[in-house]
Amino acid sequence: MKKGVLLVNLGSPDSPEPKDVKKYLDEFLMDERVIDVPYWARTLLVRGIILNTRPKASAKAYKKIWWEEGSPLIVLSEQLQQKVQESVDFPVGLAMRYGSMSIKKGLQELADKGVDTVFLIPLYPQFAMATTETILVLAEEIRQEHFPNMTIENLPAFYNNPDYIDVLSNSISKHLEGKKYEHLLFSYHGVPERHIRKSDITKSHCKIDGSCCETPSPAHEFCYRHQCKEVTRLVAEKLNFAPGTYSSSFQSRLGFDPWLQPYTDRTIERLGKEGVKNMAIVTPAFVSDCLETLEEIAMEGEEIFHEMGGKDFTTIPCLNTETPWVNLLVKWINNWAQAETATVQH
Repeated sequence: MKKGVLLVNLGSPDSPEPKDVKKYLDEFLMDERVIDVPYWARTLLVRGIILNTRPKASAKAYKKIWWEEGSPLIVLSEQLQQKVQESVDFPVGLAMRYGSMSIKKGLQELADKGVDTVFLIPLYPQFAMATTETILVLAEEIRQEHFPNMTIENLPAFYNNPDYIDVLSNSISKHLEGKKYEHLLFSYHGVPERHIRKSDITKSHCKIDGSCCETPSPAHEFCYRHQCKEVTRLVAEKLNFAPGTYSSSFQSRLGFDPWLQPYTDRTIERLGKEGVKNMAIVTPAFVSDCLETLEEIAMEGEEIFHEMGGKDFTTIPCLNTETPWVNLLVKWINNWAQAETATVQH
């Protein structure tokens, strides 16, 4: 048995040019777990409407944040992979759910190194249909079709893992040192409300009202909304934040259906209108900085805040390649490897 690891992140266009952005958006938005409507309706919406208008605007946004070495998300993910690889004794691969660094390529590279037991790590703290689930489903389809002798195990959502909360809290604390701020906003990637209901294994718990996320339920294992709120609660508890000095919101909505609220842009607007002069914002649905954190939050968010009379807008980076985060991934990988070895020996 030869072990290997595959880190999987979201993905990125090959370049910030409209043609590459269009190709990437087509793959991303045609995923039935991202836009979960019947195929004909998805095709009409994505290929008939969105892809005729959005690629140009998205390309413009990508150009604002693109690094010399390439897409920030890809560059940071590759740096993370290299750092993890330096600390473990078996191959560590990297793949993206969308784009040219495909999961099939990632698994093939590991298979070429003789790997037959893979620890797949979706780089998302919280479970969501449009992130973790789509990665796991696709990886299993690829395994069955192309790598039938390979075993794949995955790291479950780690949003409430005490070690992760420690790493995240310490990172936030470090980046806020010496900064003046009256309010810290935890901004999570948005999803349509129906995704929450679809992921509800009890079929009755998730009402998206004021109390379901706080009421214990088996549904929470797959409830993105609960898991986001829980990250905020655990970090606030860890850092002893006073009530009223922090809150949660959701960014990046698309289309006309109700998405998780409150919305980040409107929350920033409201805080500015209410007279908050100094605010900070953190994005714990991502572990690597990307378009949504570098452009939508750090640029657009700041602009909204200043327009509303705000003064200092502090953006806290994602965990990216911070040593405590790398060390935590290494710890999880080594724990898995030891458990695997023990299982085989027994």
